[in-house]
Amino acid sequence: MKPYLAMLALALPALAFANSNCDKPINDFDGLYCLNKVYGEADKELNERYKELVGLLDSQGKTTLKQGQLAWMKKRNSQCSRREGDDFFVNLDCATNQTIDRAQFLQSRIRECKSSGCLNSKL
Repeated sequence: MKPYLAMLALALPALAFANSNCDKPINDFDGLYCLNKVYGEADKELNERYKELVGLLDSQGKTTLKQGQLAWMKKRNSQCSRREGDDFFVNLDCATNQTIDRAQFLQSRIRECKSSGCLNSKL
């Protein structure tokens, strides 16, 4: 291996580590990378909670949950994003907070279903 390729091979893991350090992002792009990672985890958790809750509901509850989820997504999108001409902006902090709140809401419904039974009126 040529010396410059060996140095590049050694540097790449260090660069990946630097990008994963979200305590002190170096610039806006690093900050965006970190926010995106947090949003991705929140979205993953939301999807897991949604699937779990769907498995506990009757057909009416599933329909109600789906309608509620679509309404929530529309609200999140309108509050956390905007278009300006051809540009599209997303406030990842807003989207992350709303996604975490929704996952907690779904978790509460799961807990309710498992303890006292599913109440479709709360979906």
